[in-house]
Amino acid sequence: MSTSVVPQGMCVRARVPATSANLGPAFDTAGLSLALYDDLEVSVGTDGCSVEVTGEGAGSVPRDESHLVLRALRAGLDHLGTDQPGLLLRAHNRIPHGRGLGSSAAATVAGLVVARELARSAGSPRVLDDLSLLTLATSFEGHADNVAAALLGGLVLVWADPASNVQAVRLSPDPRVRPVLLVPLDTLSTARARELLPESVPHRVATHSAGRAALLVTALTQRPDLLWAATEDRLHQPYRASAFPESMALVEDLRAQGVAAMISGAGPGVLVLTTAENVSSVLVPPDGWQRLVLDVDQDGARVRVG
Repeated sequence: MSTSVVPQGMCVRARVPATSANLGPAFDTAGLSLALYDDLEVSVGTDGCSVEVTGEGAGSVPRDESHLVLRALRAGLDHLGTDQPGLLLRAHNRIPHGRGLGSSAAATVAGLVVARELARSAGSPRVLDDLSLLTLATSFEGHADNVAAALLGGLVLVWADPASNVQAVRLSPDPRVRPVLLVPLDTLSTARARELLPESVPHRVATHSAGRAALLVTALTQRPDLLWAATEDRLHQPYRASAFPESMALVEDLRAQGVAAMISGAGPGVLVLTTAENVSSVLVPPDGWQRLVLDVDQDGARVRVG
């Protein structure tokens, strides 16, 4: 089969949101899309690559083919049977790195949605629908809850079917729900956080988690008054507390005040789920922390040509 050729000079722009996964008890199964975005522009040239980065990670992310957006984009083009042209990537990042806010998922999704658009313009006969993209992104990045929320927006629930393909359902959160992010200066790798998790947990812990995760869906979509109870977690946060003691102390302090606080993803960022009228009850974090009052992103990844 001949390889489809991407038109020279083509430009694709993508906007991809931050995400928070786990949402308390729904470990590895739920994610929320947040109105905080990375913006990217990819231009097609003759050969090689060039990377320009501003904002978050500008001084630390790679400026060559090892950049995560480009690696995902190249993998997407391979999957779609499209040639590998020269690429110029310009990225303006707003999603903090290493804080449990899905920055790597956003980069992976950005690369794949751009690849899908380039392949479409190249006339590729292959199709990469959303569920196929999620499976590819998860195999590439590892976190289905984050990549699904980044792609689809809103609240997502994810699982794997018997063939290990990622499945996802998108739900619309109650419009009264308002996320507040408390972002520390410190970073934490997801791999390090996962090393602290036990191989098994007591049955009572699993039962508690299942009940709270089920309640979480109702709380986020219909009953925000239930968010405090619905976000109580015993499945992963207590086991990982030593990795982010300051964050966990903040979560416990907020929850003692009746605020639905939890570790965002693998941490050390803290997510509070509240309502607009109660945002003021979320304390200003200690020195060195950033407080971001956001909306839920409803659209997920957006892409346009030109």
